[in-house]
Amino acid sequence: MRSIVAAFGRALLSQLRFRMLMLTALPFLFSVLIWGVVLWFSLQPMANWLHAYFVEHDLFSTAGGMLDSIGMGAIKTILVPLIAMWALLPLMIITALIFVGIIAMPVVVRHVGSKHYPRLEARKGGSFFGSLWMSTSSFLVFLVLWLATLPLSLFPPLTFVVQPVLWGWLTYRVMAYDALADHADAEERQTLLRAHRWQLLLIGATTGALGALPTLLWLGGPLSFIFFPLLAAVAIWLYVLVFIFTGLWFQHYCLDALTRHRAQRGELQPTSTVSHAPDTDTLE
Repeated sequence: MRSIVAAFGRALLSQLRFRMLMLTALPFLFSVLIWGVVLWFSLQPMANWLHAYFVEHDLFSTAGGMLDSIGMGAIKTILVPLIAMWALLPLMIITALIFVGIIAMPVVVRHVGSKHYPRLEARKGGSFFGSLWMSTSSFLVFLVLWLATLPLSLFPPLTFVVQPVLWGWLTYRVMAYDALADHADAEERQTLLRAHRWQLLLIGATTGALGALPTLLWLGGPLSFIFFPLLAAVAIWLYVLVFIFTGLWFQHYCLDALTRHRAQRGELQPTSTVSHAPDTDTLE
């Protein structure tokens, strides 16, 4: 637990640096640009299709009765737009995640490695295609589970349980691989992922709770639909910010675990390898 808290503190200090905050700009701008175009051309047609489907299958009366029974009948008039927004949300997340992975994570890896672990040998046990496969396969599973649990989002208490679990699993799978890809060899990576599985899941669940915070933006009823473009932009930026902080936390924890692992095998001295000097505002 001490190593998790220490890694959290170092990740927070790194994230609060001006240059690291500015690192969120490019993934955010690319995501907003893409989704601005997509929403302009597709949101209304998607809402029209859902409306026709509800009418054809008499789902308005069924959904209205269910919402009335749980005291949420006020949102049945905007149910179709809300469903359309919730269906698009996972696609917004994966877009932000892809741009963070391409633009921000290489900078995070270099920043943490050079500032805190300058003598840790990079054994290049991971690869771009390995990372791509891990991200893609994990997100496909995440997407299925997201859609399956989407009705639970109507019940706010369950939202704050289901979302952190899903995010925790996704971030654990993706971030732990990327954090070790440069510095660990394949055997070290597998060993560390097995030995630190529960610690990494705890980090993932904690950042999963942070990742669930943008969900609050969609609980405003009719206002969520009226201000959807603005809320979508804010949500994308928050997701980017959470992704980068998550990457920093995993990077600090995993490289510290790798350092200790090699020290136990007599491959290096931990005191001479790890540098916990304060961050500077310069990102290599």
